[in-house]
Amino acid sequence: MSDDKLLSIAIETAKLAGEQVLEFYRKRNFTSEIKEDDSPVTSADIAANTVITERLQALTPDIPIISEEVGALPLNEREQWQRYWLLDPIDGTGEFIIGSGDFAVNIALVEQGWPTIGVIHAPDHHLTYYAQKGKGAFKDNGQSSKQIFVEPYREGRSIKVAISRRQELGLMGQYLNTDFEFEYIALGSCSLKNCLIAEGGADCYLRIGPTGEWDTGASQCILEQAGGRIIDSEFNPLSYNSRKTLMNPDFLSLGDQEFPWKKIIKPHRADREL
Repeated sequence: MSDDKLLSIAIETAKLAGEQVLEFYRKRNFTSEIKEDDSPVTSADIAANTVITERLQALTPDIPIISEEVGALPLNEREQWQRYWLLDPIDGTGEFIIGSGDFAVNIALVEQGWPTIGVIHAPDHHLTYYAQKGKGAFKDNGQSSKQIFVEPYREGRSIKVAISRRQELGLMGQYLNTDFEFEYIALGSCSLKNCLIAEGGADCYLRIGPTGEWDTGASQCILEQAGGRIIDSEFNPLSYNSRKTLMNPDFLSLGDQEFPWKKIIKPHRADREL
C-alpha cells in the first residue's frame, strides 16, 4: 500500500474518531478517571481508541499499533517492527474535560524508528493538520487545504512561546534566556501547540513534565515538514520504540532553525529511561 493511501486512511480515521469524540463532548456525557501516571482518561478516549484501532486493523492488518490507551508490548516483542501506527486517541484530555475545545486526535505512522506520516485532527475547531515525509505539512479547515511553514527568523523580534493555560511560567521561564524578549501564547493540547508552531503562530514550546511517544509522533512529522523540529531538553533527538519505556523526556518544539536556539533556551537534564 502506498504512503499516499496510508496518509488518506490516517486522515479519514482521525476524522471518524473526531466525530465520535464530539458526540461525548457536546452532550457532556462521559465518565472520567485518573490513570496510574496521574493523567486523566475518559470514556471518550476509550471510544475513540476503539474507532481508530478497529478501522486501522481492518484496512492495514499488517501494521501493528501502539496506543496511549493500550498497554505496550515488551520491547523485545516490538523493537523489530519496521513500521507501526502510533496513536493518541485524545491529546488534551484535560482540555476536553473542562470544555475548552483544545483537544485533538493524533495518528502517526512510524517507519524505521521515525514518524513519516502525521495527522492531528481537532474536531471542535474543524481543523486537520497533516504531513508526509518529503511532501510538506498542511492545514485543512474543512473548506480548503494549504501548505504551512514555520515563521522565519528575524533578528530582534520577540520570540513567541506557546504555553498551556495552566502552565506555571516560573517553571518554564527558568530555562529561557532573559537577554531575549518573549511573548506568551496560551493554547491547550501538546499537539495543537506544536501545530501552532508549524503554521507560524508561535516559535517554540517547552514541555516540562511527563509525556509519551504518542504525544510527539504525529506533530514531530508535521513540524519537521513545516521547517521545525522536536528535540529533548538536552538538544538531542527523540527516539521511538527503542526503549523499554514509551515515556518521553522533557522536550523542546522549535520553529525556524535559523533562531540561535542554544542561546535562547538553556538545556537541562532529560530523564531518559532505558
